Amino acid sequence: MTASLPVGVFETDTDFRLLAANDAFRDLALGGGPVVQGTAPWSHAVPHVRTECERAWLAHSGDPASFTCEFPVPSPDGSTVWVRLNSAARLDGGRIIGWVGSAVDVTPVVEQSSLSDQLVGLLDVSGDAVVVFDRVGSLTFANDTARSLLGVDPTRTVADDIAARTYMQAVRDQLPRFMLETGAAATNRWEGEIAFRSPDGLPRTLTVIVQVVRESDGTVHHWATIARDITEERQARAELDRLATHDALTGLPNRVLFLRKTTEALERAGTTGANVAVLFIDLDKLKHVNDTIGHAVGDQLIVSIARRLASATRPSDTVARISGDEFVVLCEGVLDEHVALDVAERVRTSITGQVVLQGIEIETGASIGVALATDDLLTGRSAADAAVTLLHAADTAMYKAKQRGRGRSELYSEQMRAAARERVQLSAELERALAGGELDLVYQPIELAHAGRVSAVEAFLRWNHPVRGQLSPASFLELADESGLIGPIGDWVLDRACRDIGAWAAAGLVDPAVSLHVNVSRRQLADTSFVDRTVATLRANGMDGARLVCETGEATLVDANPAILRTVNALKRAGVRIAVDDFGSGYSSLASLRTFPADILKIDGTLVRDVGRVDGGDDPMVRSIIQLAHSLELSVCAEWVTSDDQLQRLRVLGCDLVQGNRIGAAATADEFARRMGVRRSGEVPSGPGN
Repeated sequence: MTASLPVGVFETDTDFRLLAANDAFRDLALGGGPVVQGTAPWSHAVPHVRTECERAWLAHSGDPASFTCEFPVPSPDGSTVWVRLNSAARLDGGRIIGWVGSAVDVTPVVEQSSLSDQLVGLLDVSGDAVVVFDRVGSLTFANDTARSLLGVDPTRTVADDIAARTYMQAVRDQLPRFMLETGAAATNRWEGEIAFRSPDGLPRTLTVIVQVVRESDGTVHHWATIARDITEERQARAELDRLATHDALTGLPNRVLFLRKTTEALERAGTTGANVAVLFIDLDKLKHVNDTIGHAVGDQLIVSIARRLASATRPSDTVARISGDEFVVLCEGVLDEHVALDVAERVRTSITGQVVLQGIEIETGASIGVALATDDLLTGRSAADAAVTLLHAADTAMYKAKQRGRGRSELYSEQMRAAARERVQLSAELERALAGGELDLVYQPIELAHAGRVSAVEAFLRWNHPVRGQLSPASFLELADESGLIGPIGDWVLDRACRDIGAWAAAGLVDPAVSLHVNVSRRQLADTSFVDRTVATLRANGMDGARLVCETGEATLVDANPAILRTVNALKRAGVRIAVDDFGSGYSSLASLRTFPADILKIDGTLVRDVGRVDGGDDPMVRSIIQLAHSLELSVCAEWVTSDDQLQRLRVLGCDLVQGNRIGAAATADEFARRMGVRRSGEVPSGPGN
């Protein structure tokens, strides 16, 4: 008789193991299968649920009171059915001789309860203020965030709740009028921003979403708002935007903003005919101050020099700091080269002499290069290219001033232009260097900040010039880029580095999964065949693309070159990761960083060097960059880590990777292999020279 009942019915022994069950129970709890005596009623539930049911039964066994439990059972169609068992003990003279019970499908109840719990939980923990008003503007609901952020309270009357009325009025003032009118509106949703003074008295900026709910006749039933406080976000964004175009130490414009202003000045000069001059100022002996007295005093000196420059120039001139000890000045409306040199000499005089900082007398001086925007120098170039050329010309003149004894001003001349032609010769020598085996690599380890384990190795190029000795990339890579040699050189670097790292992995000196970092220029990334050559090199060396990290400079971020973006995306499809090198050195573009498909952000050493100081140093900026990178799902690598204090502080700030002499100095392949062998053997801890 029970076999035909629509409700699942079952019978068990004293251990709550099945003895019999009707068809409805088998269909509901056993997936239509047969009753296997000796198994539990929940035998078809998932394993962890079966364990929970067994625990519940063991806790209840021996108790004649009814036993109830719920468990999910997968159904043949892939869905999940929730089953509730209700059982009662069969007694004989007060002794339990078995159990009988029923099984009921409670899936809708469980799902509804789960959904309700989730919604209530979301509202309780949401960082957004959720507020609901009725058709006349009376507050009907507010979550905890709304009470703290807006000061509203649903328990107060409309007359007493000033905060609710103020918030409602602020929203209604921004809301399109038709949304609260009777009738069919084109849309019932609006999103915008409002200004609101919070209960703490501070002005806030809120982004608000309004949803109007209407009756069937089009009248407003109620309207709900979700408000988010974006005040700090706006302030942080404004500060980061400022950092992107200004030097953090002096507050002066950086290279990006200076080039922008120079471009605008040259465009105006094309209309007005006014002369434009650029002064390139290099401070003498700043490195000596940093090395002998300390970076703290060096920073104070830079700030002092910045103030002197601002005082020695006209209000219409633009003073910028473009690197550690280099300043530039943009002057519009100078009459001729003699006036430009007079301005340069006045500037040089203003920053030359003795400065007393922290009781220490420091002798200051500068070398200045001057470049005038002449037709010969800028003909055939766009304003943006002309700005770069003008800056480069002033830089060349400054180096000439340093070569002639420092503490002087030099005007960019035809002779300097001729000297630049000598670079062509060096370019030819570079081509022979590649063929003649004069190029070499040195390697530097990169560690996981918290694990202290080498996770990557960066390869650096060196040129063993037969006359000039060992040259760093700064001496010749620009030539290689201009001549097109950067492509073959980059291919050689990747192949050689892959072979070296493969040999180290085979010898057990490095982890087989260790990554390889190589630097790539914008010209390489703009080459349409770069990806194919890179993938072919990796394949030839048996190296997976995920182990390669291509590092490119900040300038790539601001270079809106579609060819570069296509190359970067193609590399990522091959598994290669992209790192933005020297972030914060002057080209930072936060807007571009948001859209550039990078994986790793390498903080420039000029920002890292003061991390860990007692006074906090650059912690706020480094922290902001790390938080920004993490919000964009980027890993962060700090360069120039030279001390334990820096390393410890970077760990606290959440930095992911660290690199620098504290981790390991750059070394040749043989020396690097020796150091890794020593490190693997555990003879000495990692550090400079180890």
